[in-house]
Amino acid sequence: MTDFDYDLFVIGGGSGGVRAARVAAAETGARVALAEEDRYGGTCVIRGCVPKKLMVFASGYGAMAQEARAYGWDIQDGSFDWAGFRDTLNAELDRLEGIYRSLLKNSGVDTFDARAAVKDAHTVALASGEEFTAKHILIATGGHPVRPDMPNADLGIVSDDIFHLESLPKSILIIGGGYIACEFACILNGLGVDVTQYYRGAQILRGFDDEARGLVAEAMREQGIDLHLGTNIMEMTRADADHALSHAGTESDAAMGAPVRDQPVTSPKGDPGKDHGPIWVKSTNGTEKVFDMVLFATGRDPNARDMGLEDVGVKIGRRGEIEVDDYSQTAIPSIYAIGDVTNRVNLTPVAIREGMAFVETVFKGNPTPVDHDLIPSAIFTQPEMGTVGLSEEAARDQEPVEVYCTSFRPMQSAFAGRPDRVLMKLVVSQANRKVLGCHIVAPNAGELIQLAGIAIKMGATKEDFDRTVAVHPTMSEEIVTMKTPMRKA
Repeated sequence: MTDFDYDLFVIGGGSGGVRAARVAAAETGARVALAEEDRYGGTCVIRGCVPKKLMVFASGYGAMAQEARAYGWDIQDGSFDWAGFRDTLNAELDRLEGIYRSLLKNSGVDTFDARAAVKDAHTVALASGEEFTAKHILIATGGHPVRPDMPNADLGIVSDDIFHLESLPKSILIIGGGYIACEFACILNGLGVDVTQYYRGAQILRGFDDEARGLVAEAMREQGIDLHLGTNIMEMTRADADHALSHAGTESDAAMGAPVRDQPVTSPKGDPGKDHGPIWVKSTNGTEKVFDMVLFATGRDPNARDMGLEDVGVKIGRRGEIEVDDYSQTAIPSIYAIGDVTNRVNLTPVAIREGMAFVETVFKGNPTPVDHDLIPSAIFTQPEMGTVGLSEEAARDQEPVEVYCTSFRPMQSAFAGRPDRVLMKLVVSQANRKVLGCHIVAPNAGELIQLAGIAIKMGATKEDFDRTVAVHPTMSEEIVTMKTPMRKA
C-alpha cells in the first residue's frame, strides 16, 4: 500500500504529457493524474503544427487556378473566405481536443483543468487549492512565444494569436527569420496578405543547410514576399495622421533588444488585432512604413517559470529550460521533464518519444535514454524544406565530404510556365561513404524526407542510394540518380 495519492502526476496536457500519462496508466496499471491549465493537445494541436498545417493547405489553393488553366482547365481565380475557414478550423481543433480528453479518460487517467505547481519533491498544488502527492512528477508544460524587449511591443501579435483573428490584415510585417516566421510569411502571402519580412541575420532559417535555405528565400521573394535581410525593427508606434504610408528616414545601426524571458504570452480570447489599427514602424535601414499588423516570430521559451521548481531544487537553464539527463530526470530524482520545456529538440514527435522513454524507464523497469540523433524535420514554407542529418557546412567541419546536388524546375510547374525550382542534396562522408545529410526543397518535401530519414537512420551509404532504382517520372528520383559529386570539401 503506497502513501502517495498517485504513482504519477503529469503537469501539461500536450502531446508528450498525454502520451506518457495514458501509456503509464493503460499499460502498467499506474495510478495517474494530469493537470492542464488551458486546452488539451498543447502547442501542436491547438496553436501550432495542426492549425498551421491546415493553413498551409488553405494558402496553397490560391495559385492552383492559374496552374490549372495552363493544363487546359477553364478555372477562374476565386477569393478566400477567412471567416468560413476559421470556423471550420476551430471545429476541427475542438474535435481533436475531445479525442485527447477521451484518450485520457479511457486510459483511467484523472484530469484536472487547472494550473499546477510543484510544492515539494512529491506534491503538486493546483490553483484550485487542491493538493496531491505522487511518487513521480512529470513536467510537460511546453513553451511560449516571446516578444522583443522594446517600447510598444504589445502592439504586435505573436504566432499564437494568428488563429484568433476575426479578419486577415491587408498588410503585415513579420519580424524574424526562423521557421515560424517563414512559414507564416508564406501562409499569409498565399491567403492574399501583403507580407513584408525583416530578419536581422544574413539569411533566413539559420542552422539549416545554406544552399537549401537560400533557395527557399529566393522562392519566397518570387512569390511576392518583401524579404529584407540584415534588417530589424527599430521603433514602432500606433500610426497617426502624421505618418505617411512609406517614406525614407536616416539609417541606424540600432537593433531590437533581447526577447522578454519572464512572462509567457497568453492567447487572447477575442480578436488580438481588433483594436490595434495601423502600426508605424521604423527599421534599422532607415525605412519607415505603416502596416495593418506586426507579427513577432522572434523565438520561443520554455514554460518552467512560477511553478516552484527552483524552490525544490530543480535546475533551470539560461533560457528557462528544465535541465535533465539522458533519461529526462531532473536534479530531483522524483521529478522528470519532457518536451519543449527542456529545450532539447522542440518537435512534437520528439516529445512523444521522450514520454514513451520515460514510461519505459520509470514504470517498465527498462532504462531507455532518448535518441535525439538523425531526426527528420520539415519546414512548411512554399516550397517546403525537408532535412535530416548534417548540413553541408556542419558536415565539412566534421570530416571530408562529397556533395551531390541538383536543382531544377519540376515537370508540373515547368509545363505551366512557373519559375519554381526544387533542390535535392546528399552530403556524403568520403571516409565511409555514409550519407550524413539529406536536404530537399520541393513541394511535399516533408513527405519525402520521412522516407529518406529511414535509410539515413539505418546508416545507408551513397552506394545504397545508387543501387535503388528510380521511380520515373518523379522529382524524388534525383535522389538516387546523382552519380557525380558537385564538389568535395
